[in-house]
Amino acid sequence: MPEWQAARLVAAHDETATARTLVFDVPGWPGHLAGQHVDIRVTAPDGYSASREYSIASGEVAAAAPLPGAPDAAGSAPGSVSGSAPGSVSGDSSPLTGAPPGANVEFSIEELADGEVSPYLVRGLEIGDHLEIRGPVGGYFVWKATQPEPVQLIAGGSGVVPLMSMLRTHAAAGHPTPMKLLYSVRGPQFAFYTDELRRIADTSMGAASVDYAFTRSAPEGSDRSVGRLMREELEMLALPVSSSPTIYLCGPNSFVEGISQWLLELGHPASRILTERFGGA
Repeated sequence: MPEWQAARLVAAHDETATARTLVFDVPGWPGHLAGQHVDIRVTAPDGYSASREYSIASGEVAAAAPLPGAPDAAGSAPGSVSGSAPGSVSGDSSPLTGAPPGANVEFSIEELADGEVSPYLVRGLEIGDHLEIRGPVGGYFVWKATQPEPVQLIAGGSGVVPLMSMLRTHAAAGHPTPMKLLYSVRGPQFAFYTDELRRIADTSMGAASVDYAFTRSAPEGSDRSVGRLMREELEMLALPVSSSPTIYLCGPNSFVEGISQWLLELGHPASRILTERFGGA
């Protein structure tokens, strides 16, 4: 497991009314792959500390040469892993190839009213404040630009965070392989990264695309009825089985369970369905 290291908040903005994007300067950051996450630890003045796991939103940071003695990021057997906060996940430790010393690392945190850590990160943390980060972690739910197969991303709510890391990495590499995002979210006011997702799709020469499934409210003029994503719509919008896509699915437990089952029923092999899910924090 990586050691804890200091991180300083250098930028922040509201992503939605209940979510905030945070950018930390992390000296000596070892690099990360798209889809990995970290442990974030905060400590109160009385010495009490609490930590939670949060997905990295920024695109891959890695150098060409590995650190001495560091193995490549290794995957684990197909299956789901669990985390403890929206935008947060958990998994096995995965040392990375080396990276330039220090990096800005971005996270997008959804506040839970009864959470222990997320309210402070969203409402209390100020520019210049420090906390501790340990990671990156996870070698299973990752996407690398060397992967040749089409990619289907499916997000429920703040589960879009690690998938945004993949889209950013895909865009930065100018990757020609199709990468589609299907994003289920309560309404446009709750959607993360709206403008950037539009730019990525518009400038990808058709390689990247985004489809929304608004469950409670939709923008004026939307040609889709408000409601939950259903099996028939999933079949219509997702990449077909015949294209042999790798599917990355992230969201609340019930969302991931339901979508996973439908994907299997549609004929996608279990080995091609990579899932992460979250509860509360």
